[in-house]
Amino acid sequence: MRILIIEDDATIAANLYDFLESRGHAVDAAADGVTGLHLAISQTFDAIVLDLGLPGIDGLTLTKKLRGEAHVETPILMLTARDTLDDKLEGFSRGADDYLVKPFSLKEVEARLLSMNRRSSGRIAPRTLEAGALSLDPKTMAVRFAGNDVKLPPKCLRILELLMREPGRVISREEIERLVWGESQETSDTLRSHLHTLRRALTAAGGHDPVETLHGIGYRLRANES
Repeated sequence: MRILIIEDDATIAANLYDFLESRGHAVDAAADGVTGLHLAISQTFDAIVLDLGLPGIDGLTLTKKLRGEAHVETPILMLTARDTLDDKLEGFSRGADDYLVKPFSLKEVEARLLSMNRRSSGRIAPRTLEAGALSLDPKTMAVRFAGNDVKLPPKCLRILELLMREPGRVISREEIERLVWGESQETSDTLRSHLHTLRRALTAAGGHDPVETLHGIGYRLRANES
């Protein structure tokens, strides 16, 4: 599964991240509500692990925004120290799918995530992203360009998915780095290297590079090659 962890406690987040990754899941993490909301809306996940007490936007408000404004139906497992019935009912009323009180077992977290994913399978069909002759399946992360398969490393796939969700929109270097790596990089070399790999693979498959650089501003995806 592809799982998003939104948790501001660095120790808890690291334990969840390491355990779930060791179990074969693809894991992303955000340490505040604003970044978590952006990731949950701009990318596709099979499940979200969400802490209630977050800086920026708290977990209940984040869930309400995902369900009511963004219409994101990704299953949400809420993690919290609040264990009263009223707290749980409030979480469910905002759109949570399950609720786990701290402290918790990492194995139980995975079991609940797998259970949520089974319940939601078939209910949600992620839309294939398309831009001209380029397509990306958010569920399998399979990429095709001009009828040819494109093999990309994970970070390059994330960059391409981000660009394909809003073709034509200019996305800054800082935004790409925050959403792909979780924080800004010290130099632009890391992003530049991944973009070079991405562009080379796309050019080899489709005959041209659909990624446009706007120097000093950012990057965007051209849907059509003139």
